[in-house]
Amino acid sequence: MPAAYAASHGFQLQKYEIIRVHYPLIGKFFVTLPINKPILSIMKEKEYRDTLPENAFRELNKGEEYEPMMPAGSTPREVNLWSVCWGILMAVVFSAAAAYLGLKVGQVFEAAIPITIIAVGVSSATKRKNALGENVMIQSIGACSGVIVAGAIFTLPALYILQAKYPEMTVNFLQVFLASLLGGILGILFLIPFRKYFVKEMHGKYPFPEATAGTQVLVSGEKGGDQAKPLMIAGLLGGLYDFAVATFGLWHENFTSRALLWGDTVAEKAKLVLKCNTSAAVLGMGYIVGLKYAFIICCGSALVWWVIVPCIALFFPSLEVQEGVVAAAATAEDLFKYAKSIGIGGIAMAGIIGIVRSRSLISGAVKLAAQETKASQKGGSEGVSRTQKDLPMKFVTFGIVLALVLTFLFFHFDVMRGNWVFSIVAILVVSVITFLFTTVAANAIAIVGTNPVSGMTLMTLILASVVMVGVGLSGTSGMVAALIMGGVVCTALSMAGGFVTDLKIGYWLGSTPRKQETWKFLGTLVSAATVAGVIMILNKTYGFTDGTLAAPQANAMAAVIEPLMSGNGAPWLLYGIGAVIALVLNAFGVSALAFALGMFIPLELNLPLLVGGAINWFVTSRSKDQTVNNARSERGTLLASGFIAGGALMGVVSAALKWQNVSFDYAEWWNNPMSELISLGMYCILIIYMVRASMRAKA
Repeated sequence: MPAAYAASHGFQLQKYEIIRVHYPLIGKFFVTLPINKPILSIMKEKEYRDTLPENAFRELNKGEEYEPMMPAGSTPREVNLWSVCWGILMAVVFSAAAAYLGLKVGQVFEAAIPITIIAVGVSSATKRKNALGENVMIQSIGACSGVIVAGAIFTLPALYILQAKYPEMTVNFLQVFLASLLGGILGILFLIPFRKYFVKEMHGKYPFPEATAGTQVLVSGEKGGDQAKPLMIAGLLGGLYDFAVATFGLWHENFTSRALLWGDTVAEKAKLVLKCNTSAAVLGMGYIVGLKYAFIICCGSALVWWVIVPCIALFFPSLEVQEGVVAAAATAEDLFKYAKSIGIGGIAMAGIIGIVRSRSLISGAVKLAAQETKASQKGGSEGVSRTQKDLPMKFVTFGIVLALVLTFLFFHFDVMRGNWVFSIVAILVVSVITFLFTTVAANAIAIVGTNPVSGMTLMTLILASVVMVGVGLSGTSGMVAALIMGGVVCTALSMAGGFVTDLKIGYWLGSTPRKQETWKFLGTLVSAATVAGVIMILNKTYGFTDGTLAAPQANAMAAVIEPLMSGNGAPWLLYGIGAVIALVLNAFGVSALAFALGMFIPLELNLPLLVGGAINWFVTSRSKDQTVNNARSERGTLLASGFIAGGALMGVVSAALKWQNVSFDYAEWWNNPMSELISLGMYCILIIYMVRASMRAKA
């Protein structure tokens, strides 16, 4: 359209837009303009640039401003029926998948990236124009799944674990649901005042690895269909592979050294055993974790399983490791259940280290949040651009107060059975810890992409138990109270860490923070209900005590809570050894949290991480052309995400079938060593497929 014509008809050509004009009898689309202007048809084909600006990932120079892909002056489609419905669907599907996988192996996969890939693929397949804003919203709502799951499964299944031992304990759906929901809401509200600090003020100073990956997928836009295809194929293969094991038991889920001729003898005499889970989902998890952290985690496992466990049997044969079982007569698995308390101590110390390191960050973020609050109270937010508009601070403050009041009422009338002292102490403990740890969680995600929520929650449980026992609450009632408190805190911290990733993606691309913050509450509600239902189904189907579902973090929480609330004391010596190990590792620059998790999580769930990490290293280092390696890395990430999502989803389906008494008896077959050898063979085929499919990617 010529500029002169546009000017004469009252139109202004905006930057980043191409406007096509049609007369009403010819054009298909039209809008009615004011009566003093002609009736024309306008089609906006592009409102924003196709790539991120060059200063997206570097620190800004003095006076330099960052302009996102969707400029502040644009009006992108963000919240509509399409984005909300797809966001809710993703929240339900990935909440169920992440809950199952997290309870099985103790690792919650990051749902944001596969959700982003699906959003981009669907919008591309349906040829939606200008869908970037919608895809960000789908990702933001759907990503509630992973963070709510991470908060809930670390603590709340411990209620069922202890209920199996203490039948007088009562646990219901509402308790699990409300703990997850209220924790998620508190996490959102506590983080909003710190958004500007982490997202804008620290631009280019924090790497935000998860947000970077998600942003790149969204930016790739036009390649969305190509990206979704390998994800879907891998999801189908991984789902069928794991479904065949979980439902029909066609081969064993683990390969162990006991399947070999000499394996049983070594395991019995030397207490040495090698175990590896052969599922597709855990293999995919290892690829995404990467070789570095997988190696550190496995080193922690190796220390406990191949050094400490044999040494206990050798040097302390008469030590009682379980009730009525001494070390000399115990299996390697029995000895591990005793020795893993060292890992608990290491996880707790890793959390303390994180707080100490973040003390200056907390004070800086609090100061900036206070300044933002004062500015909003004086009406200083009127001139704020669309891409920097948060929910009003008055609303946030009121929301925090209301959420805390509702949490107090939940504690008072349900958990504390009407005791005012217990209820007041509980809400004070939850409020203070959540506020202090929110910035620690966000900072951890911003730097390494990993939220040390396990360590921080263990600290919360220990502190809550000591405080509640001090005011007179103990026994099974105290266990329930401490775990519910821990569930609220854990979910809040998990939400804070995950939400800062969403907000950073929105900042890079130009989404409206207020809309992300508003609709995050809906995703939290849906995810909390889904997770509570899945936990209940899995408990009734498998339980969390027989080893079918490892639920390692929840078992750790139960192991910590029980002695503290029962007055039996705790294995403080083992906790102390773990804490010392964490301090030494930290002094040498090694991730204490990763190593401590390795000491606590069963060996068979850690070795597959190393296998997946090794595949990652192999496929990304074979070419001298870095662009080829990057393409292979991206393809491998898609395959791994497919394995995770497909395997986890079919695991939930298998659990639901067993819950409805649709099951097959394969226990006798699994006792045959041949089932493990076939398992190893199928695992090798899976590895070969993943390597070859990743290597086929081209720059």
